[in-house]
Amino acid sequence: MRRVVFNQKGGVGKSTITCNLAATGAAQGAKTLIIDLDPQANSTRYLLGDATDALELSATDFFDQMLNFKLRPRETEEFIVATPFENLHLLPSHPSLEELQAKLESRYKIYKLREALDALEGYDHIWIDTPPALHYYTRSALIAADSCLIPFDCDEFARRALYTLLDNVAEIQADHNEHLRVEGIVINQYQPRANLPRQLVQALRAEGLPVLETMLSSSVKIRESHQASTPMIHFDPQHKLAQEFVALYNELAGVGKVRKKRRA
Repeated sequence: MRRVVFNQKGGVGKSTITCNLAATGAAQGAKTLIIDLDPQANSTRYLLGDATDALELSATDFFDQMLNFKLRPRETEEFIVATPFENLHLLPSHPSLEELQAKLESRYKIYKLREALDALEGYDHIWIDTPPALHYYTRSALIAADSCLIPFDCDEFARRALYTLLDNVAEIQADHNEHLRVEGIVINQYQPRANLPRQLVQALRAEGLPVLETMLSSSVKIRESHQASTPMIHFDPQHKLAQEFVALYNELAGVGKVRKKRRA
């Protein structure tokens, strides 16, 4: 199963959600890979901490190889590193990734990520973290993925942007990846006692949008886990937010099973 976590709006928790859901699955025994396509490299830093600075290869080298023909190109596995957490691996990002974007766009290498993942074996789940923009890296991720998760932070501006985002995903589905589905909208930093978040969630559900039942609370604990470079399932597994990530992961597993049955 390949999932891309995507929103064109920044600051909605893409990297946090990607890493915590992936780490939750890995802790349950699923061999899991995260692909960090955001030049900010937040997922990479979250999982590797200071070891990020010592990396020899990154997504920049992975994509640069696509631009320069080599008789003996590196296999995708060579760009992947182990994290300190069992069953959890990472194809790390680097700020230099941004410099390649225009070249990759002009050479129309938009299907290369999907081809590389089609040839990659051994992973139960692949999670792809994306930058907050619709360009080469996000399009490549959507073309390579089975499903898309959309983080939503209960803001009116975010709601307005959501419709454009859904249209963009539908266009990718129609033109490049007929199997792509919006698996769900993840409500992040939810404050149940505030009126606006409740009203926005109710409005989205009333419109028939696929808002997932499990919502993620706002908590300073997640910032502490960022600083410790440790996802919540390992940082504080009994914390409410850690349990919400477990519930969300299990909800997604249930959604995936239902869809498989429907296809059958």
